[in-house]
Amino acid sequence: MDRKYITLKNLIIDKEKCIGLKFFSDKVVQAMVDNLPAIQWSEKFRMNYILNTPENLELIFKTFRGVAWINCNHFYAKASFGREEEPVNIQQLQNREEVSGRRYCPGSYLKKLELKRYADSTIKTYVSCFETFINHYSDREIKDLNEEDIRLYLQKLIREDFSHSYINQAINAIKFYYEVVLEMPNRFYAIERPRPIEQLPKVLAKEEIMAIIEHTNNIKHRCIVSLLYSAGLRRIELLNLKLEDIDSKRMVIKVRSGKGNKDRFTILSEKLLGDLRKYYKEWRPTNFLFEGPGRKAYSPESVSCIVRNAAEKAKIKKRVTPHMLRHSFATHLLENGTDLRYIQVLLGHRSTKTTEIYTHVATNIFLKIKNPLD
Repeated sequence: MDRKYITLKNLIIDKEKCIGLKFFSDKVVQAMVDNLPAIQWSEKFRMNYILNTPENLELIFKTFRGVAWINCNHFYAKASFGREEEPVNIQQLQNREEVSGRRYCPGSYLKKLELKRYADSTIKTYVSCFETFINHYSDREIKDLNEEDIRLYLQKLIREDFSHSYINQAINAIKFYYEVVLEMPNRFYAIERPRPIEQLPKVLAKEEIMAIIEHTNNIKHRCIVSLLYSAGLRRIELLNLKLEDIDSKRMVIKVRSGKGNKDRFTILSEKLLGDLRKYYKEWRPTNFLFEGPGRKAYSPESVSCIVRNAAEKAKIKKRVTPHMLRHSFATHLLENGTDLRYIQVLLGHRSTKTTEIYTHVATNIFLKIKNPLD
């Protein structure tokens, strides 16, 4: 079965906000688009468009429900550079303005997420995945859905080429409702998960990382990139750092509520400490080590943008992300002879098996092997 989907775009046409509808040529979809009221064609944008009103947006979802997937990734606003990310407020989710015909997470689901103290990113993911699932079965009672219904839904995701990661998140969100909210442990124990793809971490050479640091815009950006690499921090761990977490006496950094809500300590670079002192004198943060507007924490998108821009200026060909700096930290420590157990502690891994993946990318092991061609 051919996959049909429509991507919504924000357009400004004749000084009015419009919804652009972009899709691959399809007679069925085109006929339905043509039947939308006051639909027009833009030669400039090469797509159909309709005035951007709540009524028209609701009509689009209603018209194509069950026919085409509506992709809103390019439609709804994302956090802009330098803007803090608002924490998830369960009450806001409960009081959302509802669109007619759309189903929303039951209050018991949201309450359980709050009581379990799940991370904001996890709450967003679970709510999004579960609401997509229950809207797929909009004509069925949620409690009546069974294993076969879930399998059929997962089969649909696979056919529509969703990632392994997304499918696993969908399974977790669905299981959370039936097994945690409804308190039916292991009800869907037999649900198959996609076979994991064993991908090696992407690592940069030390020279590349030094070049990225040198091409940052200012001392603040320099400290952000340097900390990600020299302390092996995850992006969210960097954003949560507070002034008191930098211990210059013991030369350690306290990482609060890392993955799995675990605290840990990691190492503080002497070279970086000098830069942090310069940064503090110039920027004077008051609470978080790195603050955006309103003295609140930076947004994750800001950090990604800083790393990406510095890498482009340094003429690094590959796409560089903040997490690549963490992978590089672990790999370079291993190449320098640091014991794997110490690296595990610094990274906050629960098991050494997670840390062992870096043995597959550390080049010092390969350098000891004589190539048969040489």
